[in-house]
Amino acid sequence: MGAPAGPAAPAARTTTTGATTTRSTGTSAWLDLSTTDTARTVQFYGGVFGWQFEDLGEGFGHDHLIRSGGALVGGLMNVAGMTGPAGDALPPEWGVYLSVDDADARTARAQEAGAAVIVPPDAISETGRMAIIQDPTGAGIGLWQAGTLDGYEFTGRPGSPVWFELMTHRYDDAAAFYTAVSDAELVPMGEEMDEGEDDFRYATNGSGESASWGLCDAAGMMPEEAMGWRVYFGVESTEQALAKVRELGGSVLDGPIDSPFGRITTIADPEGASFQISAMSEATTEG
Repeated sequence: MGAPAGPAAPAARTTTTGATTTRSTGTSAWLDLSTTDTARTVQFYGGVFGWQFEDLGEGFGHDHLIRSGGALVGGLMNVAGMTGPAGDALPPEWGVYLSVDDADARTARAQEAGAAVIVPPDAISETGRMAIIQDPTGAGIGLWQAGTLDGYEFTGRPGSPVWFELMTHRYDDAAAFYTAVSDAELVPMGEEMDEGEDDFRYATNGSGESASWGLCDAAGMMPEEAMGWRVYFGVESTEQALAKVRELGGSVLDGPIDSPFGRITTIADPEGASFQISAMSEATTEG
């Protein structure tokens, strides 16, 4: 089931020192895609978004960097044969990372706030230091302490990441966790509905053009198994993108849905990893 997205063209809050731009703690920093069939995944996303894929070689397990028109989008990792902490196979999926100033300290703070550590803090060569945790609501989220790699490049053009959001049935718990652990500055978006069980709540981390991701109260709107972090990619035309999705073996899970932030569709790639597309040029003037 679909849900309204927040601003479809976030500009992550940044601070600049000399020639280096570093994201503030808690802003969206990175995304990666787990797959069990690299060749098929490259063909699908290359066809849908026109992405380029850079094989990092044997020393990095043939992980790939993903670029759109030269701009960095994220990473691709083949997880075939890999298992998680419970011994189950790792699924194909998109993962989101938030920027942190100190991956070790923030991971410890997350544990104190009720999170489970999935991947302990570790250096990824000189590019940075990362960890993956499961927040108290059950959603997985990565932490990224930048080294030589600050994160994805936001361009606002088709093919780039344009929004991130956490869908949850435990809005208050999630809000408290990300405020305490990643210094989130949650700003309610719009007016809440009349009091009652069906109240809709949505907040953005930062306001206006400084917003970097959203938090949505999806209770009563989406099933529990659909909860978690979602990533949106910009497209020029919904219908053209969907034609490519179907041609290359993907499927439409929900939508298209018209919104003031773009025409939004939920997609599954051929491996089952889900994501959203947003045609910002097709945005409606009213919600």
